[in-house]
Amino acid sequence: MTTRTFAPRTSRLLRGAAALTAVPLLLVSCSSNDANTAPTKAADSITVADQWIKAADSEMSAAFGDLNNSSGKPVTVVSATSPASARVELHEIVAAADGTKKMQPKKGGFVIAAHGTVALRPGGDHIMFMGLTAPLRTGAETPVTLTFDDGTSTTFTAQVRDFPGNQENYAPDGDHMGGAAPAPAHGG
Repeated sequence: MTTRTFAPRTSRLLRGAAALTAVPLLLVSCSSNDANTAPTKAADSITVADQWIKAADSEMSAAFGDLNNSSGKPVTVVSATSPASARVELHEIVAAADGTKKMQPKKGGFVIAAHGTVALRPGGDHIMFMGLTAPLRTGAETPVTLTFDDGTSTTFTAQVRDFPGNQENYAPDGDHMGGAAPAPAHGG
């Protein structure tokens, strides 16, 4: 005859309860909620809307539009490039001490708040093209690549449009709108 030994009932219940408790913990730690997961790359969370570039024959121009951040954290645009221009800078317009408008590179770039928008507009923040490689003709389209503080980038295409307003001056020697003789105007 075979003899079986059974563990006391309370010991079996405790082992069973411990096993059941571990299962939900594993499920919780391995699950994800896609609705609450923010993109991990800045480039994945930024969209560009209403983008356009001022038509120009030579020298300089500027790009405008809305930079929208769908993520729950701020994103910073640190630089831009385009095959349409030898050099591209992120610019802002500020009031000078004498009350005139002064254009200058935007220190730190464009910070787009969590779930926010940065509006690039004539007379305000804009993407400045310096040293155009060819004329920007009305109706043409030009790619612009934005690089973010996490090293990712995204490219958008902007249509070239006529725009006669905001003829700020830029002095190519590095003095943005101050002190030097007037230089060719642009729409920034």
